[in-house]
Amino acid sequence: MIPAGTGYAPCHHGEILQGVFLDDDGRRCAGLVTLPMAGPGSRAEFVRGPGTPPEALTVVPSGRRKAAQAAVLAVAACAERTHQPPCGGELRLTGDIPVGLGMGSSTSDVIATVRAVADSYGLRLTPGTVARLAVRAELACDPLMLDGGPVLFAQREGRVLEALGPALPPLVVVGCVLGGGAPVDTLALPAYEPDDSDVRAYERLRTLLRRAVATGDVALLGEVATASARRGQQVLGHPEFDALTGIAHRVGAAGVQIAHSGAVAGVLFDPAAPGVRHRVRRCLRALDAHGIPATRTFTTATTTKETWNGPAHRGVDRPAGPDTSRRPARLPAL
Repeated sequence: MIPAGTGYAPCHHGEILQGVFLDDDGRRCAGLVTLPMAGPGSRAEFVRGPGTPPEALTVVPSGRRKAAQAAVLAVAACAERTHQPPCGGELRLTGDIPVGLGMGSSTSDVIATVRAVADSYGLRLTPGTVARLAVRAELACDPLMLDGGPVLFAQREGRVLEALGPALPPLVVVGCVLGGGAPVDTLALPAYEPDDSDVRAYERLRTLLRRAVATGDVALLGEVATASARRGQQVLGHPEFDALTGIAHRVGAAGVQIAHSGAVAGVLFDPAAPGVRHRVRRCLRALDAHGIPATRTFTTATTTKETWNGPAHRGVDRPAGPDTSRRPARLPAL
């Protein structure tokens, strides 16, 4: 009996910064910096079917089109490395990342799948190889295959534009969802072509974020995240944006961050600020008063367990269905 290969990938909580930047050659690249969040993730199990055609692939639950494409690509890459003919197999996915909120659910599926396929061949692919396969499977991906500090990542090319430092400053994040948590169809968003002034503005934010990481400056990081979120409203247009930034200002938060491809958002606090727990409670009450559902309060300094509000995400599989039309799963409310 052929043993199953397994793989795992985490999620994130949207972006701190996203825009268009210049690479080392001065070429424009779409790029992003994600906000990490421990806890939810995707798990994949892959069992090869030697002797079967590569298209003989079963995916459970059905409808995970991007993960299926990732499995085919990963099988081809791993079969070539091990000098074996590519084959089909069975891919099983489980996970608890809400879909459609901009938390990297599809990328997590894809990366977990690639890792499971590689494991079934006894291989461990480099992060760069995983990134390239992920981009081929879904056209753009989040940097969830990378371990370590924050990076500016070219999501459409699967490469790191800049390593920003060893770690983000510690943050307390009050998570919430905008637009009632409805999924955002990024393909249906209006086209937006940045001009030279936009690129200069994003490069300034990149410089400020680099400084915030180097100095551990939560206030500066909050300014960058808020400015990036504000620029993103040119496309997303969340009606609650002004209310969210107003709440952040009134409760003494460092700023806000919003997923640029979804509805998840966060109010950012400095955990070392005086009275931070009181500020967080005021923030939760204000969100409720404005009809903005709070989801999960977490800290980026915690990597193994949540210390602010106990367990969330009950480990229920996401609903099956096509990648872009699965009903929106929600983070459990506090």
